[in-house]
Amino acid sequence: MIEVRPFNQLGRANHGWLNAHYHFSFSEYYDPARMNWGPLRVWNDDEIAAGGGFPTHPHRDMEIITYVRKGAITHRDSLGNHGRTEAGDVQVMSAGTGIAHSEFNMEKETTTLFQIWIFPDKTGLQPSWGTKPFPKGDRSGNFVVLASGHEADTDALKIRTDARVVAATLNVGQTAEYAIGASRKAYLVPATGSIEVNGVKASARDGVAIEQEEVIRVTALEESEIVLVDVA
Repeated sequence: MIEVRPFNQLGRANHGWLNAHYHFSFSEYYDPARMNWGPLRVWNDDEIAAGGGFPTHPHRDMEIITYVRKGAITHRDSLGNHGRTEAGDVQVMSAGTGIAHSEFNMEKETTTLFQIWIFPDKTGLQPSWGTKPFPKGDRSGNFVVLASGHEADTDALKIRTDARVVAATLNVGQTAEYAIGASRKAYLVPATGSIEVNGVKASARDGVAIEQEEVIRVTALEESEIVLVDVA
């Protein structure tokens, strides 16, 4: 089963400094049919104006993955962590027993990113934060694991849930496959370009909800950048 959720039908909020689109119910956007996709709770498509950002606020018991598409985001938290994550890189915050953080665009251009929240398998663990570069050239033509709760994914950022966040960049006509298994779910968004997912077309920033598919085959109709979350 593959359901395309067009970008122009997503929830939205524009606060001036933040232009956000919500794949799932979030903040003042509520749709009982789009609360989550398995343990995937949030997928926000954010555009943050230069100098704008999220002041210090708390989280607990959530795995929060930030995929920066353009520009950069600067992070500070109550653990003393401070870092800058730029386009193509990923940061992970495991909120655990509780963490307070801020995220600001300190650049001179708009920053665009995906913010992805996944419920952890266990609650009450110690909070943590990390960031890592993932050069787009390394994922040209195939999916690369960016964040994972699986021990075998030694090069990925660690998350505390039975899930993977993967990404690929494809030239026109290229196909990349991801074996998922019919018992799991996936949610896929082309950050740029247009694609076919097992023969179903999707455009840039559309959401693609996938279940009961053994293998996901993504073919680029245009040069495309794809992010996929695989959950139990």
